[in-house]
Amino acid sequence: MLIDKQTPEVFRSYLDTVKAVGKAAADAGVDRRTIELVNLRVSQINGCAYCLDVHLAAALKHGEVQRRLAVLPAWRDTDLFESHERAALSLAEIVTTLPSADRLEQEYRLARDHLSDAALSALTWVAITINAFNRVSILSGHRVHP
Repeated sequence: MLIDKQTPEVFRSYLDTVKAVGKAAADAGVDRRTIELVNLRVSQINGCAYCLDVHLAAALKHGEVQRRLAVLPAWRDTDLFESHERAALSLAEIVTTLPSADRLEQEYRLARDHLSDAALSALTWVAITINAFNRVSILSGHRVHP
């Protein structure tokens, strides 16, 4: 069942939320390339082919390069990402996997070393919204077509 089509008013409301999250991220100085890295990393963890397809195109459009995208699942093992991007990716992973309270606090402390409170909050919302979109796409069976 395509839940976005079955209840379009709910989906439209959610799109409004996504717009508000994007504005909060922009207001916090988070660049679109970092947002797309978060969208991609969360979608990788969740295995959402549709969102991976959409956000790969968006990342490339906003200046991301293929080399960094190719190693994104192993970002911790590279020196290709800047400190604020590493903080954003770590945050994306903890929002998606919901670790223990101790680990969560540890990751937040590390993120605060590289992100303002506004950026940390906005990126948390970015990760929350893409997690929800992953679920909508997966549960609706959205397909990637040639």
